[in-house]
Amino acid sequence: MKHIQPTIIQLPKICDPRGNLSFIQNGSQIPFDIARCYWIYDVPGGKMREPHAFRSQEQLIVSMSGCFDVVITEQDGSTKRFRLDRSDYGLYIPPMTWRGIDNFSTNSVAMILSSTIYIPEDYIDDFETFKSLKK
Repeated sequence: MKHIQPTIIQLPKICDPRGNLSFIQNGSQIPFDIARCYWIYDVPGGKMREPHAFRSQEQLIVSMSGCFDVVITEQDGSTKRFRLDRSDYGLYIPPMTWRGIDNFSTNSVAMILSSTIYIPEDYIDDFETFKSLKK
C-alpha cells in the first residue's frame, strides 16, 4: 500500500539483543522494496541535517539509538515535526517530500531505508526548485 503523506509505521520490537533487522528485510512492514540502507549519526546538537527531497525515492526513517525530529516542510513554508525515539516505529517519507532531521540527542543514530539507490538526478537540494517541481 502506497502512502501519499508522511506516515508513522509501527514495526515489530527488536527482541534479539544483537539488534537483528531481518524483520525489515522481508519487506512486509514497509510499502517498498529496499534498494539502499544508510545511517546518519554524530550530528551536532542544534544543527539540521540535509533538508532535501527526492523526485521518486521513498524512504523509511527509524531511530536506532537516541532521538531526533524529522521536519517536513510544505510548499508554503509551514512545517510538521515527527519525533522518532524508538526502533519499533519508523516514519515513511513519500517521493517529493521536503524533509530535514534535527534535535539529535547525544549518540543518536538514524537508519534510512530507501526504495532506490542514490541517483543524483533524483536528488533535490534547493527548496525553490522543489516548490517549482511540486506544482
